[in-house]
Amino acid sequence: MTAIHDEEADDPRHPEEHIAPVPRISVQAFCETEQTLKAVTAAGEDRRLAKAHLTAKDGGLAAAIEVYETMPTPNVIVIESDGTRDILEGLDDLAGVCDPGTRVVVIGNPNDTAPYRELVRRGVNDYVVGPVETLDVVRSICSLFSASEAIITGRVIAVVGAKGGVGASTVAHNVAWTIARDLALDSVVIDLDLAFGTAGLDYNQDPVQGIANAVLSQDRPDTALMERLLSKCTERLSLLAAPATLDRVYDFGAEAFDAIFDTLRMTTPCIVLDVPHQWSGWTRRALVNADDIVIVAEPDLANLRNTKNMLSVLKAARPNDRPPLYCINQVGMHKRAEIDVKSFAKTMESQPIAAIPFDSKLFSTAANNGQMIAEVSKSHRTTLLFQDMANRLAGRGEVKKPSRSLFGPLLKKLKGRTGRGSAPHRKAS
Repeated sequence: MTAIHDEEADDPRHPEEHIAPVPRISVQAFCETEQTLKAVTAAGEDRRLAKAHLTAKDGGLAAAIEVYETMPTPNVIVIESDGTRDILEGLDDLAGVCDPGTRVVVIGNPNDTAPYRELVRRGVNDYVVGPVETLDVVRSICSLFSASEAIITGRVIAVVGAKGGVGASTVAHNVAWTIARDLALDSVVIDLDLAFGTAGLDYNQDPVQGIANAVLSQDRPDTALMERLLSKCTERLSLLAAPATLDRVYDFGAEAFDAIFDTLRMTTPCIVLDVPHQWSGWTRRALVNADDIVIVAEPDLANLRNTKNMLSVLKAARPNDRPPLYCINQVGMHKRAEIDVKSFAKTMESQPIAAIPFDSKLFSTAANNGQMIAEVSKSHRTTLLFQDMANRLAGRGEVKKPSRSLFGPLLKKLKGRTGRGSAPHRKAS
């Protein structure tokens, strides 16, 4: 078994915390320093604030008070304090021109002396000590909604193949099944390969309705509709299946699936997207907007090139997220020339989340029987790999394996001997 530790997962710049995106809101920021202005502007480009209309201006508290004397206030106001004036007095003046329901975030200065409870009394929803980075701004604005309202809280994991036929769907289905069973998280698998999807076969399901009914519906999908379309696979795992029929062409706009994902996020802790191997507006958007991405690749040259390109593009599109992860599948196929894992990782400049060994009998048995790998062989090393991946992707961190001591068997045997019969006699000194 090869379970490989991803060093980037421990990088504090890419925390594994889950920051839920915001709904359609307006945000206006009034900054005192150039650094804060740049951080807030960059935050407006973050995927989690994609639906927010964010503007950033200079001037701090004084400018905000002047603006809102003649204009309605937005959903969120971000104010930076430079410590040169009494922040409590300024907030009192701001309260006089603020509309009810507006939420206020204050980026404070180390010189501010106002107690936090006094800030809360004046309607401040969050206080962050500057200087701030882009992720600090994103986290603060998003927390105003996810912490207090049942809006978009589910974690989305997107799994895609670097090339067709590399087993990305198999990885996605097994990881989702493991998250639901072993971590007891209610999960949904969405099969986005509408023409050729295999999730229904892998889970031994034959649902009449699925993802096509939702995406082709004239009305915006709501929670009630999604509940009707989901097929129950296990107690905690549901499937939004693909029709896998060719009676129509499945062409979609870039935002076609947004409403479906947002609706499921309201009620489902974990959503796994089985993304087909194609590069279109909607597949790119599904990947970029996911909380975590896993690229599945085989150890050959075409997969090496494609994985490198995908990692580069997706990392650039998600500067404030953990970098996309990748796993190498079907390692050690008999008589096949392969790029070894070490060389593959060197080119990627990061370690794979896992290297899954080739086992044609195990995987074909599971596929033909509509079973998961753990159902065919619960102690197989690939089963353990999927458990490791499930823990990492669900935000539980890496599973620590107990270390094996050379003296373990001997100590166990000695302990067994001393535990039988009467206690051993201790010679007096």
